[in-house]
Amino acid sequence: MTSDPGGRGDGPAALAREVEEATRSSELADPDAGRSHFDRTINRVAETFGGLILALLVGLVFVNAFSRYLLGHSFIWGDELIIAIIPWLAMAGLFLAVRRRQVIRIDFFVAKLPAGPRRALGLFSELLSAVVLAYLAWVSLGYVQLFGGDLTVYLKLPTGIFTISFVVGPALASLAYLVTLWRDARDLA
Repeated sequence: MTSDPGGRGDGPAALAREVEEATRSSELADPDAGRSHFDRTINRVAETFGGLILALLVGLVFVNAFSRYLLGHSFIWGDELIIAIIPWLAMAGLFLAVRRRQVIRIDFFVAKLPAGPRRALGLFSELLSAVVLAYLAWVSLGYVQLFGGDLTVYLKLPTGIFTISFVVGPALASLAYLVTLWRDARDLA
């Protein structure tokens, strides 16, 4: 391989530019382009919810760190709140990842299958994912029923306010998988 210091030609610099341009355009593209108004609205609501939680987390961390290191005072309830709302952020991300089909998966072996079995396996995996997430929501509901009335140590809030995210998130993700399954099956028919 030859060096390409001027950035012209077929050298590493040209390749790096091509990769950067391709990456930038895919990262800046609207992930909901081509979706219905209803789908875009649902995704925007989930994005807004996740964004607000992330902003709250960053704000709490910043204020607590500022207070602790510059003023010598810590808001221990801030740490408690941060830990308590992180699951809501994770569940918003899970829901959006399922709706946008951006869940991490490995398709190496599946891609080697003929089209028919590949589609059937895709439908089966969507159904299995929906069932597993629905089961997780069900089991989590039992947990919230048992322990959701316990109070947090510093804020004295019921822990169920925060742990219900383990019911709501998987239930919505399961529903999103079922909608995806229905749409994919309808498209095959």
